[in-house]
Formats: sequence, C-alpha cells, structure tokens
Amino acid sequence: MNQANIVRTLIKRGNELFNKPFEAGDFTGNKDANDLLNDLARFPHAYVLACLMDRKVKAERAWIIPYRISQELGGFEFQRLLKADSDNITNIFKNKGLHIYNDMMAEIFMSGVKLINDKYEGNASKIWSGNPSSATVVRRFLEFDGAGVKIATMATNILARDFKIPLRDRMFIDISPDVQVKKVFTRIGFIPKDASNDDLIYCARELYPEYPGIFDLSAWEIGRKWCSNKKPTCNECYLDADCPKII
Repeated sequence: MNQANIVRTLIKRGNELFNKPFEAGDFTGNKDANDLLNDLARFPHAYVLACLMDRKVKAERAWIIPYRISQELGGFEFQRLLKADSDNITNIFKNKGLHIYNDMMAEIFMSGVKLINDKYEGNASKIWSGNPSSATVVRRFLEFDGAGVKIATMATNILARDFKIPLRDRMFIDISPDVQVKKVFTRIGFIPKDASNDDLIYCARELYPEYPGIFDLSAWEIGRKWCSNKKPTCNECYLDADCPKII
C-alpha cells in the first residue's frame, strides 16, 4: 500500500470536482425537484431545508422532500411556507411517507422555516452571502435544529464546491462523517474500523489542513459506486492499485 499515492489521488480528484464549471446538480433524479433545489436566487430555503432532511434515508429521498411539499402547498415561496400550519406539514410528511421519522422531520422542517424567518429575514441566502469564512457558514448551519456536524459541513461544502459560492477560506470545511466516506477511509487504512467521527475528521485535517473537505465527494463517490459492503468492484476503482482493501 502507498498511502501517499492514495492521498495525492484523492486530492487530485477532489480538485477536479471542485474546479468543474458550475452545472445544475442532480440531487434527486427528478428534473422539477432539481430545478427547485438549484434555484438559489429564488428558493435558497429549499436547499437549506433539503440539507436538514438528509439523515437516515437515501440522499435522493431526503432531497426531494421540499419539492414533494411544494406539490401539496401549491408552491414553495417562503411566505407560503411561513403561513403553513404545522399540523398540515406533519400530515403531509406522514401521509406521503416522506421520511422514516416523519413527526421529527416535520418539526425540524418547520423549525428551519422559523429560523430563516427570524434570523435571516426570510432570505436563506444570507447564511452564505458576503464572502464569509467557512467557519461562519458551518456555524450558521449548526444553529438549525437537526443540523449536526455532518449536515453543516456537507451543506457548506456543496455551496463552495458545486454552487461556486465564494468563501474567504475552506480550512473549516471538514470532511462529513458520512457512512460511505467513513467506510472508504477505513478500507484504505486511514482510520481503524472502530474509529469515531472525530477520528475521521481529524484524519482529514491532518492530511489536507487547508481544505479537509476536499476528500468528501471523492470518497463518497468511491463508496457509492465501487466500494460496496458485500461485493466491492475494486478493479473499477481508481484506487485499486494502492488500496489495501481492508474489509
């Protein structure tokens, strides 16, 4: 195994992904839902609320929730959400089976709407406008109910990498302790099998302190495409030659 080669390869792939020209992201596999999430000019709250939904279910199922709610409410304008009845939102979650934790996620959804209104005057883009430091954006996401380190860093990383939102730095965008990312870091021997989320985060900081989150999408991509739990297709993965394949 050549760990140095692995680090260089992951950083190279991370930079390739970061430096790609902007293109609308496919978050859900549904064009209309993607259009809503990519429209940060008119619906920045859709992006924020989708991030808050992303736990314990497949990403596509979580990210389509704002669109599914917009279908029920007749739109996703912020004032429409602000006027929505909490019981109605909860019923939408439950009747449509939007999540596996429908009651809790409905509360998180409405709490997110309230925070956006109270702190950002109904304009969620104020979370990241004005060229703030990465630490500021992460901290602002952490203020939302249901947003732990994983969601806050993921949300900030997507804004910087995919939406090309200018930030003063990237040194506080940590790697997200996602199950796919953690699995890949374990199998390439960077962290032990019983590693905590903190072990993963500090490992990435040690490897690339100027932007620890650079490993996020490249590792997630490997875990999702090739490094499956039961039948990994190592020969298709670009780390195959150097990976120790720790199972």
